[in-house]
Amino acid sequence: MFHREGQKIILTTFFVVAAVVLIAQFYIVIPWLRILLQAIALIILVLILQFFRNPKRVVKKNFDEILAPVDGKVVVIEEVEETEYFNDKRKQVSIFMSPINVHVTRYAASGEIKYSKYHPGKYLVAWHPKSSTENERTTVVIRTPKFGDILYRQIAGALARRIVNYAEAGDSVQQGDDAGFIKFGSRVDLLLPLDCAITVKLNQTVKGAKTCIAAVVQKDEERKTT
Repeated sequence: MFHREGQKIILTTFFVVAAVVLIAQFYIVIPWLRILLQAIALIILVLILQFFRNPKRVVKKNFDEILAPVDGKVVVIEEVEETEYFNDKRKQVSIFMSPINVHVTRYAASGEIKYSKYHPGKYLVAWHPKSSTENERTTVVIRTPKFGDILYRQIAGALARRIVNYAEAGDSVQQGDDAGFIKFGSRVDLLLPLDCAITVKLNQTVKGAKTCIAAVVQKDEERKTT
């Protein structure tokens, strides 16, 4: 299954690769050169197909957990001052996606979209400290039942040149549903409340809509009643 954002690129690549294979077959007489060109064309097609894959995932929705919005590796866990929406301190968890990762963005929690904004910007490498504030990016805030408002950012990397964001203010969204796509290498930041418990570690590999990133910390009164 492939993501809808890749349909045009996949079709275009397929026809170009088919043309290269046929032209090489009938017009290039040197065997090793013909095979090399055909192999390169087919490898490019396979790479495009794997990049736009969109595996179906069964999500166990849980108001007490924030799930990973994307596949990738955790590269930042720290307390930061968030200045665009909250204007206060938040726990930041950043996930880096390499070109071989699934690049679908999924909603990390169920709730209502309170804020959604696109920011043009630079194309620094996705792990650069300033990429969160200077790169092309989108900022989305979801109001959740247990965590209150949580924020995530889709951030373009050095190769990414298009961010697709489906979130619109006022939308009601479900945890694990398709929230967008970032093309060719990127990063997603989660900005979470200080009183939540981060459940991942640095350099941990996470899977979108599967790995728990943070959980609600139960109060003493709640523990006594459970």
